[in-house]
Parts: sequence; structure tokens; C-alpha cells
Amino acid sequence: MEDIGNNVVKIEQVELLPVIMEKKNDDWRLAQICCAFRDGHYEVSYSFAKGYELTNYRLIVGKDETVASISRVYKSAILYENEMRELFGLGVEHIKVDYHDKLYRIDAETPFMEKEGK
Repeated sequence: MEDIGNNVVKIEQVELLPVIMEKKNDDWRLAQICCAFRDGHYEVSYSFAKGYELTNYRLIVGKDETVASISRVYKSAILYENEMRELFGLGVEHIKVDYHDKLYRIDAETPFMEKEGK
């Protein structure tokens, strides 16, 4: 883990599930998951809230890598994870309820992903 400022801690893939379990066991709620694609990689931010505290964990994921779903621990992650896959093309493994790219009615495949040549 690496504190990168502004209440954001950078984590590695192997740290994701232990961090998630720690937050769940300490009664933190999942506030949101945010995905962005920049500079050839994904930045996935997991935000947790407890009372008036907010903490964020950022995972850097290569374009062809996948992340493990946290939906078996936090059920609300189902929508975030389906959205990240459908809008950005991020590979998310083992989502508890997988909408198979049918969460949104959209014409374009992964519309929020940077298109090559643009």
C-alpha cells in the first residue's frame, strides 16, 4: 500500500480482497467504485465510508488484466462492476449477478474507453 495523498491509498491486486474484507469486518460501507482509463491503464477507485470518514483505495490495472469482483462481500458492487465492464471494457471476474453487457441500452461497445487513433 502506498498513500498517494488526498485520502487515496494505492493498492496492488493481491491487496484488494484483504482490504475489502478488513473494511467489511470493520463495518465500513461501500460508497462507490469509480473507473477511468488513462495512459494505457485503468484506475479503479474503491471508496468506503464510516460515519463522517471516507477512505479511497486505488488499483492500477493493465489494459488486458482483470480484477476480482467484490460483489460477494458487498452486494452493491454488482452494479458498479457491471458498469465498469460494459462502459470501459474492464475485465471483472466472478460478478455475483452478471448482466452480460445488458445493464445499459447503448449502441456503442465500451463507449467510455479511449479509442485508438483519436
